[in-house]
Amino acid sequence: MATRTQAREAVIGMLYAYDVGNENILLFARDMFSEKKIKNKQQDFAYALLQGVLDNLQSLDESITSHLKEWDFSRLGGMERAMLRLGAYEILYTDTDTPVVINEAVELCKLYGGEDNAPRFINGVLDSIGKVSKKSARESITNNPKAQGIGLETCLDSKNAKG
Repeated sequence: MATRTQAREAVIGMLYAYDVGNENILLFARDMFSEKKIKNKQQDFAYALLQGVLDNLQSLDESITSHLKEWDFSRLGGMERAMLRLGAYEILYTDTDTPVVINEAVELCKLYGGEDNAPRFINGVLDSIGKVSKKSARESITNNPKAQGIGLETCLDSKNAKG
């Protein structure tokens, strides 16, 4: 049975294919997952990640771009762009812990990243996105009278619960 890491690896490959022009990737994604022995819950997980990234591509790219220091988004390598999109999606739209997301992205970047410093770069950008995301969640909870009664840390812990 495939692991979530293998599911993420397959999603990154599909995001790369999408980025280079295969815009119909969702039509045959499940078949591709099956070929990679990604089945059942892991296939559902991978498909949800792929669809989530594609559905939120513009906002993800904007978020990533806002965290790039001295880099232009269009100059990023295709695999790095795919890894950042997947990582940003998981941080911003899922309940997976930010450190887990960053670790997975860094490890996959070590395998597929184009440059030696790519893992550090991926780590830095996703860490920055995670910090802003946590700060936004904290501010949202602080400004929500219903959430104030149950405690800030409880709200943040439930948002960052492992997925």
